Amino acid sequence: MKIINKISKVFIIFMMILACTDETNLDFLDAVPAPSNVAAAFNITQDNTGLVTISPTAEGATSFEIQLGDGSPAMEVRSGSNVSHTYAEGTYNVNIIASNIKGDTTEATQELVVSFQAPQNLVVTLENDKAISKQLNITATADFASMYEFHSGETGVTQPVATANIGESINYQYQTAGTYSIKVIAKGGAIATTEHNEDFEVTAILAPLASVSTPPNRSATDVISIFSDAYTDITDIDYNPNWGQQTVYNAFDLNGDAMLQYSNLNYQGIDFSNNVQDASAMETLHIDVWTADATSIDIFPISSTSAEFFVTKTLVADQWNSFEIPLKEFTDQGLVISDLKQFKFVGSGSVFIDNLYFWKTPSAPSILSGTWKLSPEAGSLKVGPSLGNGDWWSIDAASVTTRACLYDDEYVFGMDGSFKNSLGTDTWVETWQGIAVEGCGVPVAPHNNSGAFTFIHDETNNKVTVNGAGAYLGLPKVNNAGELPNVAVPSSITYDITLSNNNTVMEVSIEAGSGVFWSYKLVKDTSQITTPIDGTWKIAPEAGSLKVGPSLGNGDWWSIDAAGVTQRACFYDDEYVFSAGGGFSNVLGADTWVEAWQGVTADGCAAAVAPHDNSNAATFEYDATANTIKLNGKGAYLGIPKPNNSGELSDPTTAPDSITYDVTLSNNNTEMEISIEAGSGVFWTYKLLKQ
Repeated sequence: MKIINKISKVFIIFMMILACTDETNLDFLDAVPAPSNVAAAFNITQDNTGLVTISPTAEGATSFEIQLGDGSPAMEVRSGSNVSHTYAEGTYNVNIIASNIKGDTTEATQELVVSFQAPQNLVVTLENDKAISKQLNITATADFASMYEFHSGETGVTQPVATANIGESINYQYQTAGTYSIKVIAKGGAIATTEHNEDFEVTAILAPLASVSTPPNRSATDVISIFSDAYTDITDIDYNPNWGQQTVYNAFDLNGDAMLQYSNLNYQGIDFSNNVQDASAMETLHIDVWTADATSIDIFPISSTSAEFFVTKTLVADQWNSFEIPLKEFTDQGLVISDLKQFKFVGSGSVFIDNLYFWKTPSAPSILSGTWKLSPEAGSLKVGPSLGNGDWWSIDAASVTTRACLYDDEYVFGMDGSFKNSLGTDTWVETWQGIAVEGCGVPVAPHNNSGAFTFIHDETNNKVTVNGAGAYLGLPKVNNAGELPNVAVPSSITYDITLSNNNTVMEVSIEAGSGVFWSYKLVKDTSQITTPIDGTWKIAPEAGSLKVGPSLGNGDWWSIDAAGVTQRACFYDDEYVFSAGGGFSNVLGADTWVEAWQGVTADGCAAAVAPHDNSNAATFEYDATANTIKLNGKGAYLGIPKPNNSGELSDPTTAPDSITYDVTLSNNNTEMEISIEAGSGVFWTYKLLKQ
């Protein structure tokens, strides 16, 4: 009879769905997950009767079956309702069976103690949460108890503020830090209860515990950085000028991430009047602010010529507040932004500031974008007393062969303004780098691509600047100040360049100090087609980064939550690698998320299953006009391997030879939203971040 009832309920639900839709395609039900986080709260009356109210909960459940554990018939209840049952004294295992819309079930068992004795051996644990300000975590255990009440000790608040099953935790956030007289009352089936009373200090978190998200890669021509580890800040800047303020300044460091801490804020300045900035080519001001107690902040970029104007931003405590402020909000008030000399902040409380910079929509990619190498020919490296001269030394054909490990080095100019020295396992190293004999060897820091590098291409003056200690073209010892080790390793190097042969040949020259001219000839690898998606991507580790629904971008049927992101950590470290030239790889490591349709017994972290294990060669095609990505190769995929253009897989061996996804790029081509219609009317969406 129980099975018939379940079938009947599912049938009725299906009929209701069919009645409310114009089509009879129920494929979307395949994406509905089984119920999760199944639990029940017990509320026992303190009157020696043994009457217990059971309130079941679960994510994705529409109904519950409660197996009472005392031999009584099971009870059924809709989601959001409860049942009551009278127990004799004893200990019972109550089984909760949660069902979803299509009849999938998930079970959980909880122990229920019904006793007419007063609770004994009450132990209460109180802890300030390490991540959430003013949150108290409470746990209580006791013999002969089924539940407990938590009384917070706050005035003007109805008590108790929370209840829980004995042994389970309560997480309660106070409005104000301070010392409170806390009471915990353990209850069972008896009239008598047992109390624990304690004065406890609830504390506030007064500084950020985690860094804000790293800003995207941007070309140096697209940003003016006042304070950010992600970019090169302008020079000659004072983050604590003496303007008579009461604000207290501190250079705050969070695990190597620098921040500006302004405590007891009334007003605070940042001064760069000796290096006035023209922000007229920029479009937006970015700022990240963390606070424990401030409610708002007034932000003033200050001009050398116009009056002061500001924009006010509301702050949410105990989290990073990230603002993108159109500069039009300032210029419409009358601010001149071509001669900015200072910033001023007005408010109260304490604030932490990070990533203060101006930026604009990325410029068109430089014509240098792509991969370059030294031309493997005599004369491609030379030095002399004048520009382009090789009288003092010029490499010959035999030395080109000897230095093959140098001639396979790659100088990669990214479309996003990034730069890297891709050196492989060895390059040409010399004695000034600390080795005994010149020759092919492991790259030596900092000239081993260990930093985050960028480049600026000045097409007007035919120059290219590589930024970052250790970035270089040609030979690492040569820079604008001289030759290493006679000078310090520079933070940037500027070269003169001449492009020819349809921008595939680059003559590079640099005066190393005074009167010493080095020249290099580089050639572009034209076989490697560069696209905005070239590089390594991962699924964004955030709620909503995987979802499915009845329309594009919709997640009504299922959307991953924060707990699911944590549970699937083996999936969120998977890499989707688009190589210059069109190669594609799923780099999955030792494990990834696998599911029952792939032949495993249960969903979870495990070794990848063929063909979705990167065992077949794959390529990609990016269509910038149609905004699509096509993956070619059996088993190649983005996001989840199951969805494809025909539907969803139930057998790995039937994986298609290619999949086409719709793609939307944003945030300077560092964020990618992928969508695919899996069959008809089933839309999966993934959010990827460039690494």
